[in-house]
Amino acid sequence: MSIKLKIYNKLVNRVPYIQKKYHSLRQQKRGLRGRVYAWCALLGMNIIYHFAPQKYEEAFYYPDKGKKIPTDCSESSLSLREAPEKLAERLKKYDVISFDVFDTLVFRPFAAPSDLFFMIGEKLNYLDFERIRKVMEWRARQKAKEKKGIYEVTLSEIYDELEKQAGIPKEKGMQTEIDTELQYCFGNPYMLEVFKCLKGCGKKIICTSDMYLPASVIKRMVEKCGFNGVDTFFISCEHDAVKGDGGLFKIVKDFYGKDKTYIHVGDHPVSDITWAKKSGFDTEFYQNVNIAGMPYRAEDMSIITGSMYRGIVNSHIHNGLKEYSREYELGFIYGGLFVLGYCQWIHDYVERHDIDKILFLSRDGDIINQVYTMLYPEEAEAGRTEYVYWSRLAATKMSARYFKYDYFRRFIDHKVNQKYTLEQIFTSMELEDMLPMMCETFPEYAETLLSSADIFGKNERMVRDVRKEAKITTDTKLTDQNAWLIKEYLIAHWDEVLSHYEEQLIAGKMYYEKVLKDCKRVVAVDIGWAGSGAVALNYIVNEEWKLDCEVIGLLAGTNTIHNAEPNMSEPQLHSGKLVSYMYSQGHNRDIWKWHDAAKNHNMVIEILCSSAQGSFKGFYFDRSNEDKKDVKLEWGTPDVNSEIISEVQIGIKDFTRELRLFLYGIKYVAGVDAYNCLSFCIEKNKRQLNDLVNLIKINI
Repeated sequence: MSIKLKIYNKLVNRVPYIQKKYHSLRQQKRGLRGRVYAWCALLGMNIIYHFAPQKYEEAFYYPDKGKKIPTDCSESSLSLREAPEKLAERLKKYDVISFDVFDTLVFRPFAAPSDLFFMIGEKLNYLDFERIRKVMEWRARQKAKEKKGIYEVTLSEIYDELEKQAGIPKEKGMQTEIDTELQYCFGNPYMLEVFKCLKGCGKKIICTSDMYLPASVIKRMVEKCGFNGVDTFFISCEHDAVKGDGGLFKIVKDFYGKDKTYIHVGDHPVSDITWAKKSGFDTEFYQNVNIAGMPYRAEDMSIITGSMYRGIVNSHIHNGLKEYSREYELGFIYGGLFVLGYCQWIHDYVERHDIDKILFLSRDGDIINQVYTMLYPEEAEAGRTEYVYWSRLAATKMSARYFKYDYFRRFIDHKVNQKYTLEQIFTSMELEDMLPMMCETFPEYAETLLSSADIFGKNERMVRDVRKEAKITTDTKLTDQNAWLIKEYLIAHWDEVLSHYEEQLIAGKMYYEKVLKDCKRVVAVDIGWAGSGAVALNYIVNEEWKLDCEVIGLLAGTNTIHNAEPNMSEPQLHSGKLVSYMYSQGHNRDIWKWHDAAKNHNMVIEILCSSAQGSFKGFYFDRSNEDKKDVKLEWGTPDVNSEIISEVQIGIKDFTRELRLFLYGIKYVAGVDAYNCLSFCIEKNKRQLNDLVNLIKINI
């Protein structure tokens, strides 16, 4: 190994972050000045690494560490611009109005322009194309500098290098890149409004761009994006001149005449503003949306999904056209990718497992159902999807005969020492009529219990405590001292307890017979966490109602290591009766270890997927018509302000609309990417999330 290579490996390749940063600088900084700058930066980074190695190791492996997001205002407010009409009025004062193209008029759904090369590489089925494409472009630019004294190149010259060095046929490669550029480009919403105002103004509107694509292609892109009426395209590769030293601006003025007044609109502070001014142009700076948004974006994601996610969010939130509410941004920025990815995963599962129907369980399934219908309308039209009424509360009551332990766990154990009265507890269980008799006979029942052989370890103190706790009223609080006695009483009167839910079982069967007609295998979609909703539904459908239809539970996530019962659903997950999208013990285990319901992690995801409708209480019969048994559905009081939920859901649906145009790029959002986006929100947005959590009323 040569001394030069040893030095290079020592300074560049030893630390991944330094390697990434140095290569980025070498791509950005050209010529001798650029090389010197990159070398100085490389030396500085190595000095810092010598004294604080953890700094760059953390930056490489944990790119989101240290990032912050706005907490006192909506993120979109930071980039809100004046009304497009006002900008258009100023522009109309000039004879020639020049626009930069990329990142000003035309957006790509990527965080970095070169990330488009990943999609070209996929179409060409060529490994490592993105990196090779950048290297070959740099080689072509170095050759151009030697021949012409300028770094500007054409797409043809770039693919000369790719054909020679990489073996990619030139014509095939060029056409694929052009097609991909046209496929992924879309118009800047703010500038589209500006253009509407400029139509018919009689001014010369031109495009001035440093780019290797030919003017004919850029013209097609601009018009495809909705910008019609551009007079002339001045493209650097066709004029051997760039904006970055004023050369291209000089050509514009020579073409139209120096007696005209000129203004240029662009996003680069040097080439679009500094050099335009030096060339006699007035200027309007347009903030690059990715530069504006990147400080607030999650980066610890897979490269393609992450880039498209950040590109879509940045272009929507930071284009300057609108200011959105913080609740809307919560849905668009964080909930959108999760819900869209979950729907893609559901669709893939259904296609691979011969599923007859998808049941989206209320309430969390509301927005999931809406997004799924947006993505796959043909399935909804064919009747393969349905939003159905179900809840853990309804399931607990209707499956109490078999899942007796869970019944007491929900209604008794989870309410102990929380200042609930027995009247509140029995009302939530719909056993109000049993409470007066229990209060009256409880002392007698306690004596019977004490005389039985069912109580082990009886002693004088225990007998005294039991007799004390047996003196109850409807206002008595549920405590750890009397809870076990109340459970024992209910167990002793178990047939009477179950009789209260017989009507709900009959009414529920009438409802689900229609839902499951002709179905043998369905999936029940829920957020999580133990999967009890789907498991209980499967039991009731097949054991209580005898409808002969397998119900498989699809969950966004499961119980985690932090739960009191982390293994509750493991047999069902192991057998495939429950399946999780984002994580479980055997899938994305690092997330399973991090996610903690005690820190409101569950609640955050539930807020994102919440519905304005209250929690479903159960199935009953409408008593208004005694001659006909009509199923009546009942709900509790809504948990959260409906306006908040509406804003969050609009944000999620808008994200879906934006990204749906490019789903050929993101064919599948991995669960880990969806979760990393959510965890970024959980970690960086605690203040807003805690405010929303505190708005939720706890209904027993």
